[in-house]
Amino acid sequence: MLDAAAVEAFVLVADLSSFTRAAAALNSSQAAVSLKIRRLEESLGRRLLDRTPRLVRLSPDGANFLAAARELVAAQQKALAAFTQEQRRITVSISHHIVGADLTTLLQHLHRSDPGLVVEVRITTSGEAMAAINDGSSDCAVVLNHDGKRRGGEVLFKEEFRWTAVPEFDFRPGAVLPLATQASPCNVRAMAVSALDKAGIRWSEVFVGGGAQTIGAAVRAGLAVAALARRVAPMGTADVGRRLGLPPLPSREVMLLSGTTSATKRQAMKLLAGSFRALAGRT
Repeated sequence: MLDAAAVEAFVLVADLSSFTRAAAALNSSQAAVSLKIRRLEESLGRRLLDRTPRLVRLSPDGANFLAAARELVAAQQKALAAFTQEQRRITVSISHHIVGADLTTLLQHLHRSDPGLVVEVRITTSGEAMAAINDGSSDCAVVLNHDGKRRGGEVLFKEEFRWTAVPEFDFRPGAVLPLATQASPCNVRAMAVSALDKAGIRWSEVFVGGGAQTIGAAVRAGLAVAALARRVAPMGTADVGRRLGLPPLPSREVMLLSGTTSATKRQAMKLLAGSFRALAGRT
């Protein structure tokens, strides 16, 4: 008989590419997770994971075992759900400057880690995400920490911002820089125009969008340059800051803020945090 808890630990390590992130999601220690997986490998007589100081990845046997391991974890969660009437659900508000095309991968991580969890995702501004926490309409929020003053949240990673445009975008020193921005008030907009003003670069808004995706569309159309986070920059664009002589943009902390005291939902938040960190480590 396989230890179901050890199989669950293996699946989480595989999905999150980290013993540390898996341990946090399981509310356990890294040593305990490592011991569970070592015993699982001993019971199977197979090495499931290749470990190096900086990398954890599936071995060939681990890759073969992963699909069956997922089915076992899902079956156990389904069996346990037969005795609970509470639907496990979490509502998450995420800043549109943080998540882009990798939202699909994020949702895959969450579903694989907990197939029975219902996740409601709202893509919005950091301000609106904070308001949703305050009024109780969201259980948690993933936002940018622009002023460094937000406390009580969990720092997930630091996000890099860059001047994004199509590779062939042309801008000559002394000219007015065409800019695509989010509608004011927006902290990313304020960050971008402040950097330009301090560098003495004239700029003009030629497009005002209602989110990072619409700004990205204007950038891909060749209309302007935009300050975008690396992970939300659309395909076919490039970091043109150095080539165009634009000032460097600062990085920002990405924080997970909680608005719930539910133990079930806080456990789901640990899975969310681990999934975000896994994405950050792979990009």
